[in-house]
Amino acid sequence: MNRDEQEVLAAIDVDGLVETLCELIAIPSEGGFETPAQRRVAALMESFGMEVDVWDIDFDALRLHPAYTVEIEREHGLGVVGTLGRSRGGDGGRTLILNGHIDVVPAGELDRWHYPPWRGTLADGRIYGRGSADMKGGLCCALFAARAIVETGIELPGRLMIQSVIGEEDGGAGTLAAVERGYCGDAAIIMEPTELMIAPAQAGAFGFRITVPGVAAHAAFREEGVDPIEKFIPIYQALREFETARNRSVTDPMFSAYEIPFALCVGKLQCGVWASTVAEALICEGRLGVAIDEDSKQVREALDNRVREAALADPWLRDHPPTVEWTGAQFEPAAIDADHRIVTTLVDSFRDATGDNAIVRGMPYGADMRLLVHQGRTPTVLFGPGNVRHAHAPDEFVTVDELIATTKSLALTALRFCGGS
Repeated sequence: MNRDEQEVLAAIDVDGLVETLCELIAIPSEGGFETPAQRRVAALMESFGMEVDVWDIDFDALRLHPAYTVEIEREHGLGVVGTLGRSRGGDGGRTLILNGHIDVVPAGELDRWHYPPWRGTLADGRIYGRGSADMKGGLCCALFAARAIVETGIELPGRLMIQSVIGEEDGGAGTLAAVERGYCGDAAIIMEPTELMIAPAQAGAFGFRITVPGVAAHAAFREEGVDPIEKFIPIYQALREFETARNRSVTDPMFSAYEIPFALCVGKLQCGVWASTVAEALICEGRLGVAIDEDSKQVREALDNRVREAALADPWLRDHPPTVEWTGAQFEPAAIDADHRIVTTLVDSFRDATGDNAIVRGMPYGADMRLLVHQGRTPTVLFGPGNVRHAHAPDEFVTVDELIATTKSLALTALRFCGGS
C-alpha cells in the first residue's frame, strides 16, 4: 500500500461506525416506512463532506418501468445519493457506486429476540439488531470509508457515489429509481451480507402464488366437501421434486459450494375462515430460485407445467385446476465476468486490507445487483459484512471485525478504482 492508502485506513473511525450503525438500527425502517432513516443517512453524508441529492421518488412514473416489481405499494419514498470527487474526464478517473438498502424486514415475534430488535446492542464483538447485517452495517461501512477519504484530504480523480436505497427487500424500487435518475457508473459494489465473499454473480428469485380450490362444508359432514389441504399435498410434493431436478445438474462453479443453489421455498400458506368448516381454497406463496443462464419465461412455464401435471393426476383438480400467479418481487439473475476490473481490484484490496485471500462465489439470493447490471449497465458485485442466514431471523447480528474489514476494503477499492490505476 502507498502512503495515501495507509493514511486512509488509519483514518477510519471504528467507534463512530459502530455508534452510527446502532443509531440507524434504532430508526425502524420496514418497507414503506424508510423516510426517517433516509433523512438521517442524507444528513450523515452531508456532515461527512459529500455532495448529496435527496429526491421524492415518482412512483407513478416508476410503475411503468418493465423492471419495476414490488410487494409493498408505496406512494412516497426518498432517494438518497452522496458523491465525492469529480465527473469523469480526461484524467482517466472512474465512477464507483457503493449501494446499500436502508429498508429491513419486520422483526417478527419479539419474544424470540434476546436483544431488542430496534436498538443496536454491542455484545461480545457483535452488533445485534434488525438490519445490522442486512444491510445497515454494510451501508455504514461505505459511509465511513468515504469519510476516511475526506478526512485525509485526498481528492479522487474520478467519483465515488453512495446510494442509500429503499425497497430492496420487496423488489428494488429504490435502486431502480436511482438508475432512472442517471446514477450509473463504471462499476458498483452492493454491500449485501456475503460473509466477506466477493460475488460477481447473483441468483434470481421469482415470487409465486398457487391457489388450490376446494368446496366448503360443515365439519360434521367433511366428506361432502373438498379439502384443498389434501389436494395441495401432491402439488407440494411435485414442487419439491421440481426443485431436486433443477438442482441436480448444476455445473456453474460460482454456485457449486451450495447444496441447493437455486432453492424453491413455500413460505406462506393461507387456508380457511372457520375451524369447523372445510376450507373453500388454499393459497400457497413462495419463491423460486433461478440460475444465471436460465430464461425467465421458460422457468415460469416449467413451474406452471409441473403444477398442472400434478393436478391432472387428481380427478377433482383435473376439472378444477389450481392457478399459478407470479406476484411480488421478481429478481432476475445477474452476473459479470469474474476477471472484471472491479472484481480484481476488490480482491486485491481485500487481501491488502485484511491479509486474507478473498473467496469469490455467487450468492444464491436475489438482490439489486441485477438492476444495476441490466438497467444501469453498471458491472456490479456483492460484498459485505454479515451472514445472510442471520439476516431475517431473531437476534440478527454483524461482527465488528467484519465491519472493519469491509470498510478498509471499500476504502482501498475506491482509491484504486476511482483513481484510474
